[in-house]
Amino acid sequence: MWRAYRQRVKGKNTMRTVVIPAGNLKVGQICLGAVNFGKPLSQAESFRLMDEFVDHGGNFLDSARVYAAWLRGGANASEKTIGAWMQRRGNRDKIIVATKGGHPNLATMDQARLTPRDLRHDIEMSLKYLQTDVIDIYWLHRDDPLQPVGAILDMLQAHIRSGNIRAIACSNWTADRIRAASAYARQHQLSDFVANQFMWSAAEPNRATVADKTIVIASESDLAYHRETLLPAIPYTAQARGFFSKLAAGNAQPANMVTFDNPINRRRFAHMQALSQQYEVSMSAIVLSYLTSQPFPVIPIISASTLEQLRDSLSSTELILSPEDLTTLEAA
Repeated sequence: MWRAYRQRVKGKNTMRTVVIPAGNLKVGQICLGAVNFGKPLSQAESFRLMDEFVDHGGNFLDSARVYAAWLRGGANASEKTIGAWMQRRGNRDKIIVATKGGHPNLATMDQARLTPRDLRHDIEMSLKYLQTDVIDIYWLHRDDPLQPVGAILDMLQAHIRSGNIRAIACSNWTADRIRAASAYARQHQLSDFVANQFMWSAAEPNRATVADKTIVIASESDLAYHRETLLPAIPYTAQARGFFSKLAAGNAQPANMVTFDNPINRRRFAHMQALSQQYEVSMSAIVLSYLTSQPFPVIPIISASTLEQLRDSLSSTELILSPEDLTTLEAA
């Protein structure tokens, strides 16, 4: 059974610490996503969010080379902002930095970018913009199913040996491909993926409405793989873009309704409201605790545009739902 540990910062209880065994990395139970850092959020706004996160015991930041590239002037904004913040605060040794590369060009999403040249370029640029000598966790942002998994793992080993990367992980890979990669790594005594990142939350999405068909939405087989292997899951869209919280507040957004409004989620919402009242916590705390209370390591990625949103999300770190609570939600 995996364990999460309570740490103390500035004399007060803060979020639990989760150990990612394969990479020997100690990270906070919640990961702060940096997709909006630097663009559309300003540097000052992004700095305030990271400062607040660290003050609550957080130490795990998640970025990507492609973040904000879809916005005018947004290319590399996320990594640049994190790099500038770590330099300004002098705290690089206290932060676990994860970033992603190998993402297809936005104009040709159906064409993979996982050649040795692509990865070398992405890693070098990430190191430059993050202003660091090493990336703690390097995610492959997409898979290339046409390549054998062994060839992809072999590409990454040189970057680990050179010290540019401490640990490797995968994002938007299927369980079958992850299992094959793990088998290859064991057979050839190579570094294996230490975690997996996919779209997962307490909300079941209306899958046909998700426009990007290159992402992996967690399926029962994906979750079964994590239960079997205890491979840490680090899900994005972990709060379903605020679907349940906004529904509770009576201001559900049309775009979220398109993606998440369905009978399953309406039933889960009713159970979540009851749990929110029972435990006297916010809806955000219930949504995130559904993930962090699983029988395998789960470190949800949260995003926030304001300090109020961030503090609300961080309130979940004290709550652990019972197996009965989880069963009730999943049965819905």
